[in-house]
Amino acid sequence: MKLSIVIPAYNEEESIAETIDQIEEAFSKVAIEHEIFIVNDNSKDNTIKVLEELAIKYPAVKYETNLGPNGFGYAVRYGLERYSGDCVAIMMADLSDSPFDLIRYYTTMLEGNYDCVFGSRFIKGGKVIDYPFIKKVINRIANFIIRITMSIKYNDTTNAFKLYKREVIEGVKPILSPHFNLTIELPLKAIIRGYSYAIVANSWTNRKYGVSKLKIKEMGSRYFFILVYCFVEKYFSRGDFSKK
Repeated sequence: MKLSIVIPAYNEEESIAETIDQIEEAFSKVAIEHEIFIVNDNSKDNTIKVLEELAIKYPAVKYETNLGPNGFGYAVRYGLERYSGDCVAIMMADLSDSPFDLIRYYTTMLEGNYDCVFGSRFIKGGKVIDYPFIKKVINRIANFIIRITMSIKYNDTTNAFKLYKREVIEGVKPILSPHFNLTIELPLKAIIRGYSYAIVANSWTNRKYGVSKLKIKEMGSRYFFILVYCFVEKYFSRGDFSKK
């Protein structure tokens, strides 16, 4: 089963090469057919030049530029329309996600024949490194609200680092989120629509370079919109969108 890795990148000239080096180093130790699809989200720095070099260095790397509209969700959606694998993971360009965790996601999916594998940084075996305190507090409150509202046990829905089979990505369309609220839209729709999933502990490390693109003040209402949308689908759609 071929694994695709979609990585949105906006002004990540300092991080992206090290991120790809780490992924390729980890995957050199296992026999997993894979591609790394990097979506340059119309970066204003030298990200595109770094990607050109990476594509020469690694046969698994391909990249395209999303000319617009731009934003995290748009960039991920661009990649989800163009990847070639049988399953696809979303990873960050800033070294925050571990490729060794991704390998565990993949093997878990194969061994259990799960439709999705979700990471959690807040279960036994999970960890966060240099997580800003205020963001961590907001994260835990937001995930608590999502868990209670949607009546699910999963406690890290906002974690972007997840793995989906192709049929899941097709099954959760149309994807609405233009921004970071996509991180909750995909898993909530997958759960609501009846796709199977496993939860695996994963680690998260704060970025070494640059600044986070997530603006909490701007995102609150957008997360709320998607949460309400998924709540309405779960309780009022009578299963019209469920996995057939």
